[in-house]
Amino acid sequence: MPQEQLALQQNSNTVPSSLDAGQLGLLQQATSNYSSLQLAWASGYLAAKSEQGQSTQISVASAVAPAKTLTILYASQTGNAKGVASQVEQSATAAGISAKLVNISDFKAKSLKNETHILIVASTNGEGEPPDDAIEFHEFLLGKKAPKLPNLNYSVLALGDSSYEFFCQTGKDFDERLQALGAKQVLPRVDCDVDYDSDTESWTLSVVETLKEALTQTDVTLAPVIDLPVAASSQYSKKNPLAAEFLLSQKITGRDSAKDVRHIEIDLGESGLTYQAGDALGVYFDNDSKLVAELLTALSFTGEEEVSLKINGEQQNITISAALTSQLEITQTAPAFIEFWANQSGDEKLLAIAADKNEAREFSGNHQVVDIITLAKAEVTAQTFADALRKITPRLYSIASAQAEVEEEVHLTVGLVNYEKNGQQRFGGASHYLANRVEEGQQVRVFVEHNDNFRLPSDNDTPVIMIGPGTGVAPFRAFMQQREVSEATGDNWMFFGDQTFTQDFLYQVEWQNYLKSGLLTRMDVAFSRDQAEKVYVQDRLKEQAEDVFAWLERGAHLYICGDANRMAKDVHQTLIDIISEQGKLTSEQAEQYLKDLRSNKRYQKDVY
Repeated sequence: MPQEQLALQQNSNTVPSSLDAGQLGLLQQATSNYSSLQLAWASGYLAAKSEQGQSTQISVASAVAPAKTLTILYASQTGNAKGVASQVEQSATAAGISAKLVNISDFKAKSLKNETHILIVASTNGEGEPPDDAIEFHEFLLGKKAPKLPNLNYSVLALGDSSYEFFCQTGKDFDERLQALGAKQVLPRVDCDVDYDSDTESWTLSVVETLKEALTQTDVTLAPVIDLPVAASSQYSKKNPLAAEFLLSQKITGRDSAKDVRHIEIDLGESGLTYQAGDALGVYFDNDSKLVAELLTALSFTGEEEVSLKINGEQQNITISAALTSQLEITQTAPAFIEFWANQSGDEKLLAIAADKNEAREFSGNHQVVDIITLAKAEVTAQTFADALRKITPRLYSIASAQAEVEEEVHLTVGLVNYEKNGQQRFGGASHYLANRVEEGQQVRVFVEHNDNFRLPSDNDTPVIMIGPGTGVAPFRAFMQQREVSEATGDNWMFFGDQTFTQDFLYQVEWQNYLKSGLLTRMDVAFSRDQAEKVYVQDRLKEQAEDVFAWLERGAHLYICGDANRMAKDVHQTLIDIISEQGKLTSEQAEQYLKDLRSNKRYQKDVY
């Protein structure tokens, strides 16, 4: 929770002395877990008590109520937008603005007409879809029932990934629709890529400065501020990762498998870092020194050239070699880099690729930075080259363990990205780091990314259907561990798929043990290459259509984890077909059936 600030003001007419140390300690202890809204309520209560004859007057800075309030809405799938919105709230409160932070799913869209100032921080899910929390708000705002909003002042901060076709689409939808409804833009929308820290900080500063005059009350004098301690749930975060001990990297695919999948174990020690089944672990990594050396040679750099980069919020000078190792992204290529290098080199082939957005996305997806600069020569300074690259961003992996089972450990299921390009072996940055480069006993920098949109049902009697081919099995291993520890009585049905039974059945023994104990009610598997005709999880779903629909009708929660581009889309369409056929509904009605499941948190996806 953000640190709250209480202003303690002594009424000189009635109070001979301030709170003593014991009283102040009790007050600090009592309010250390309060949110800003709870502090505001408490201050009102204490003020009322003061009017009834109490001698000490306590006022809360955030409780000063100006004529208007700033509402900050966040639409977050994995937690990034929520984190940014929380920082915006803190900045606004520090500036004297009365601000309230609201998950967009908890905001009544019809009340938009009653708002005067709104900020929206929105991520985009999958192929341009709104996050699960924002589905209903998105549908209402873009629908015919949305009201005219001539009195609303707003700004939108959109989070996305330029590697995807519908970059920041949810934020764009909100922005364009609010303008169409007559709302006034306080600041233009900002579209942020994966390395969003600098853009979000600039937008936050600008929007708070712009709104400060309209939303702060100038006739109230605040007392000196005393900082109270924050409730210490965890001091570790994306901006302050934990240096945890790396315990294990064990290959769990067979010797003859076409894939290299690792079971990773990391020790969180006594950090206090906690997670729930469904959360992800963020992992920071350094680039492979061999790849850095290859890149420096291709650029004709010595490696000692100095560049200026913003690191941990401060501008610093470091060598280009150090920058390429620990600061800059070189294993994932953004379409913007293709355009940059095409312009630098003047290469006609690259210029043609850069001009076609779809082709640029596809090309960047299977070419690392070094592959692109070796296609066409260009002379650039180290600083120019560094400025064209994105900052390294931590990779998020679905957690494959329940903390109630493994205690201070956290487990991951990591598929090694490994392919050949122009005779050179190419690896994924983080997967290669975890699988081959970090050794047992060394430290890795990690943090927990909470995902409230991928949670087991609160009722342990509720049945669940889990669809997780390949490494998508990871969170369902955590689900089963949690269900076992919780002594859940609800049925559990697992759909798993991969290439071959003998080489690629991830955690096979564990699943068999769960079946034997009865915790896992049933399991359907699809191994695509074990027969002439390929079979996938969606085919198994079709075969069990009657039972799948029956489970949904009796309240089952449905989960999908894995590949977003093909698997998740194919499974979604299969579910529509099953619901349409078994429920005797039209395709449109079946689609609405699934939308209703999503709105009720009964259809949840963790896809990538």
